[in-house]
Amino acid sequence: MKNLILAIDDSKAIRFLLQTVLGKEYQVVTAPDGCSAMYWLSKRNLPGLIILDAQLPDMQDWEMVEQLSTSGIYKDIPMIVLSSLDKEKVEAQCEQYGVSAYFTKPFNPVDLMDVAKRLLNSQKKTAGVVHAG
Repeated sequence: MKNLILAIDDSKAIRFLLQTVLGKEYQVVTAPDGCSAMYWLSKRNLPGLIILDAQLPDMQDWEMVEQLSTSGIYKDIPMIVLSSLDKEKVEAQCEQYGVSAYFTKPFNPVDLMDVAKRLLNSQKKTAGVVHAG
């Protein structure tokens, strides 16, 4: 069975890109906003990795990241944040919430695939934040 990745981004183009790049090796479920993602998660779905934009249309900036990182159920799932915000701010926020890696938009899909593969293959959460793009 393929590893499961949840990708949350309001951009249809980015969801399509993630589905295309990661879908060859992983089962990718996409959601356009935080509400859809939380609904999917509430159905007892547990992905091996969550890739999400820090800015979602139905939530405050970083709200979804904070909810996932402080949740007893989801806090151990590695997260990759995609963001068009200022790199220093993104890095500080990712460190605060224990995010495994982040990419600033636009990002290289090959680099994202490499980081996703590494996170899914590692048994424990990576210490520190990785800036990969």
